[in-house]
Amino acid sequence: MFPKNNEAQVQKGYDFAKEAYAAYGVDVDAVMARLEKIAISMHCWQGDDVVGFEKVESLSGGGIQATGNYPGKARTADELRQDAAKALSLIPGTHRLNLHAMYGEFGDKVVDRDAIEPEHFDNWIDWAKSLGLGIDFNPTCFAHPKADDGFTLSHSDDGIRAFWIEHCIRSRQIGAYIGKALGSPAVTNIWLPDGFKDIPVDRHGPRARLEQALDAVMKEKLDPQHNLDAVECKLFGIGSETCVIGSHEFYMGYAIKNQILLCLDAGHFHPTESIADKISSVLLYVPEILLHVSRPVRWDSDHVVILNDDLRAITEEIIRNNYEKRVHIGLDFFDASINRIAAWATGTRATIKGLLLAMLEPTQMLRDFELEGNYTDRLAMLEELKTMPFGQVWDYYCLKNDVPVGADWLNEVKAYEKDVLAKRD
Repeated sequence: MFPKNNEAQVQKGYDFAKEAYAAYGVDVDAVMARLEKIAISMHCWQGDDVVGFEKVESLSGGGIQATGNYPGKARTADELRQDAAKALSLIPGTHRLNLHAMYGEFGDKVVDRDAIEPEHFDNWIDWAKSLGLGIDFNPTCFAHPKADDGFTLSHSDDGIRAFWIEHCIRSRQIGAYIGKALGSPAVTNIWLPDGFKDIPVDRHGPRARLEQALDAVMKEKLDPQHNLDAVECKLFGIGSETCVIGSHEFYMGYAIKNQILLCLDAGHFHPTESIADKISSVLLYVPEILLHVSRPVRWDSDHVVILNDDLRAITEEIIRNNYEKRVHIGLDFFDASINRIAAWATGTRATIKGLLLAMLEPTQMLRDFELEGNYTDRLAMLEELKTMPFGQVWDYYCLKNDVPVGADWLNEVKAYEKDVLAKRD
């Protein structure tokens, strides 16, 4: 078992850290108050390996694959809610749940995706209300017989394309229904697997069809107090290695033209390309953006988020520019090789740590150095900040939010695995 942290020691460490950061003009108490206002949208699909609860035939594919067979995955919506609640109890702050359409509760009925209704998500709404959470939503345009050739909204078959248009229309309506019920707008994000494995002859045709299909999906004007629309780009995927129809250029143009959210996924670009550098550019032209924070390893593999340089660059860009009210932060990873509650807790806690680190930076001092052309002091100061007592502030933030400090949360995960997960078939 992991050692328990002493509350008095945590307080002592925090007092020391406050004094150290105050020397650089950073008000640590104000930083924590700012941090508490940021909600991370924790993705439901980590808990069941992207399976969902539909009765229709479900096919793997569309660039979605969870690897591993760690025991104890959620098999029902109740189990998934139970596991998500456990993970959230280990994470400081009040957050959100990101829900896919395939996680509706349909009883014994076969309800295809072009027939989903808001009431199929009422139990999720009631659960979110009980925990004070918001919910975000996504149409599920993969793992379905009508997507097994790799095309949905850009499909050349009018009937198949109409099926997916109807699914996305209903998903937007469900997002608005959820947002109204919870008093917090749902970000409804559209991602498609559409693309070619090998070199296509016609790239224009599918993209023209996708634009027309999206126009049909977005035709109904929904109250932004209830629903915010987002579209998500991708460089390549499994089965679409050569050409993705919904490329970055396509969706950036569509988002700017229609003034909706552009979703930037950290795993959807070239391995050496950072989405952090895109944030300030995109926000000059669209009102808000959605981030899917992930950790690609060589390709779009969606590893559990950790506090690495890429995450720090993303969170620094948000905080340095006061973008937190214009940037919606969601997580997107799925690892079935480790304890799924631990994966949620690790990734979400790491993202919050990144935000906290960015807030503890004396940004105005660094900006002044930059404006003066004093790049020596800027570089030196950025290096010195790496050894500041950030950990003591993080521990106190966890203590203040009544969640486990340090590695204490792993003790709770181990106990939950023994008492709950190990008893599942």
